[in-house]
Amino acid sequence: EVQLVESGGGLVQAGGSLRLSCATSGFKFDDYHITWFRQAPGKEREGVSCISSNGANTWYADSVKGRFTVSRDAAKNTVHLHMNDLKPEDTANYVCAADLDYCSGWHDYWGQGTQVTVSS
Repeated sequence: EVQLVESGGGLVQAGGSLRLSCATSGFKFDDYHITWFRQAPGKEREGVSCISSNGANTWYADSVKGRFTVSRDAAKNTVHLHMNDLKPEDTANYVCAADLDYCSGWHDYWGQGTQVTVSS
């Protein structure tokens, strides 16, 4: 059974930091690129970051560039999203997805998400 389980969300003050994790199982982790996207109520889904299957390539949305860092741990089949200098506009449900096509917006598998709330 394919699973992607996000964790690490929570309530944080503006300027704070969080580290999200995406634990995966049920598929060959090394074959898949991973995307983080976020969805806030009343807003369109937004791609936040991508990391290639071998970790060599990354992409960040302009809104998070310089504040967020994505990494992957092949030994643990896990991807992390380190988020610094959080802003109220970062409040959303953050979802990780496994993709055969790098950063295409087309996802093969995805999780339920973890909620991040940033207070001002």
